[in-house]
Amino acid sequence: MNAVARPDARPDLHRPGVGAVLVSTWRVGTPERQRAAVEAVRAAWESRAWPDLGLLSYSVAVGTDGDTLLHYSQWTEQQAYDDFVRTHRDDRNAEIDAAVPGIERVELRRYAPIHRSAVRGGTGTGELPGVVVIVEADFDGPATGRREDWVDGVFTALDEDAAAGLVSGGISGQFHLSVDGGRVLNYAEWESEQAHEEWLADDARQSEAWKRVHHHPGLTGGRMRRYTPALSLGAGV
Repeated sequence: MNAVARPDARPDLHRPGVGAVLVSTWRVGTPERQRAAVEAVRAAWESRAWPDLGLLSYSVAVGTDGDTLLHYSQWTEQQAYDDFVRTHRDDRNAEIDAAVPGIERVELRRYAPIHRSAVRGGTGTGELPGVVVIVEADFDGPATGRREDWVDGVFTALDEDAAAGLVSGGISGQFHLSVDGGRVLNYAEWESEQAHEEWLADDARQSEAWKRVHHHPGLTGGRMRRYTPALSLGAGV
C-alpha cells in the first residue's frame, strides 16, 4: 500500500485505535520554503510503500508565521514510532532535505491519545477549519493531577464564554498530555485566523475563570501558533 492524501488535508482526530500521537515542529524560513517542504514531504511519502508499523496517519500544517511547519502523526502505540525511526525515517528525511536544504527540526514531543475534547454542537463535525491553533502549556513537572486540573479549568472558562456567546468561531479543541509529564497541547480548529484573533481580543479573556487558567499552580509558560492544514497522508487501499 502506498501513501494517499486525504482530500481535506486534515487528520481524523477521533479515529479509533490511536494509542500515541507525535507532534513536531520544523523551521524552514520563508513561505516559499514552507510550500516546497510540504511538496517534498508529499513526494517522499507517496513514492514509497506505507510503513505498516502502526502508523495511522501523518499530517502537515503550514504556520501563518511564514516559517514553521507542524507535523502531527497518529500511531497505534509509542513503540510503533520507534520502529519507524529505526527502519523507515532516514531515507524519507534525506530526500526531503535534498529538496529543501537547511530545514531545522526544532522539537518532537510524544503525547498520549486525546485526554479531553470539545466539538461545536457536542458531536462530530464535518466543518473544515480555516486555521488550526496549537496551544502548548508547560508545567514544572509531572505532579499528579495538575495538568488534568488545568484542562478542566480551560473547559470551565470556555463554557462561560459559550454561555455568553463568545466562541462562535471555534470548531473543536483536542487536549493531549505529553508522555514526559511536562506539557499539555491543545489542537484547536477555528473557522478563520480572524475569528481566533477576535476571540483573543475580547475582554472575556480577563474573566476570573481565565485568570485561574493563566495562573494555575505549576504552570511555567506557554505559547500559541496558528497553522493552515496542508497535507494529511494515510495508507491506501
